[in-house]
Amino acid sequence: MPPDTSLWLRAEAPWPAGVRAGFTLRHGGVSGPPWDSLNLGDHVGDNTQAVHHNRHLLSHALEVDCRFLQQVHGTDVAYLTAQSPHGLLADACWTDAVGLAATILVADCLPVLLCSPDGRQVAAAHAGWRGLAGKQGRGVLESLADALRKNARGSDLSGWIAWLGPCIGPAAFEVGPEVRAAFVDEDATAAACFKPACDHAASNKYLADLPALARQRLESCGLSAVYGNDGSPGWCTFNNSLRFFSHRRDARRFGSTGRMAALIWRPG
Repeated sequence: MPPDTSLWLRAEAPWPAGVRAGFTLRHGGVSGPPWDSLNLGDHVGDNTQAVHHNRHLLSHALEVDCRFLQQVHGTDVAYLTAQSPHGLLADACWTDAVGLAATILVADCLPVLLCSPDGRQVAAAHAGWRGLAGKQGRGVLESLADALRKNARGSDLSGWIAWLGPCIGPAAFEVGPEVRAAFVDEDATAAACFKPACDHAASNKYLADLPALARQRLESCGLSAVYGNDGSPGWCTFNNSLRFFSHRRDARRFGSTGRMAALIWRPG
């Protein structure tokens, strides 16, 4: 795992000079249980003032302006400017503005951060299985890649850098056959990212490797420089309750849980 500060993990990758990126931890804020304590999600039942205070703490500590999206496990992409409001309906975003962070929230889904070779464009994607799979092989990463290519007037993304953050790990993410089919029916190589959940075939359940699926999708988009989450235990949100929120782990027991942020930006 990358080293952490009091509020976040540094996203370790060979970013261009001046680019900063990271992933928040669950501690260091003011929210009470079950959102304790640095919950950044305003849609999970937490006290609104506590969420606003936590967001202010993050922006102040990192000296950056964040824009939080309304995420729906879809594939829409938002372009962020200094005038962009909070709550844009999208599951990925990018910006070329200085001092503005491309930000997404997660609590088991996979966060993906990206940066152009010159550091002038940064992007973030919320890649749960639905958004990652998308429809007919076109998910949130493909949509984001298309938006970035369009801005670059069709140039490829071979020089871009990607970082995968913490998510529910391949030892904990149990899914049904419909999830496997959503990937394998479009790309047979995705079958390597699913293992039977137990020895007897009657269970009809699989363990899914989200980081591996994302790496396949990024590679198909032309991105080969991918760092961060390799599916090892330290990256798993579900099995590291002291560091991370986990919707699958906590919502069943407590009714809700908090959200963490992945963000990338160029300081002003």
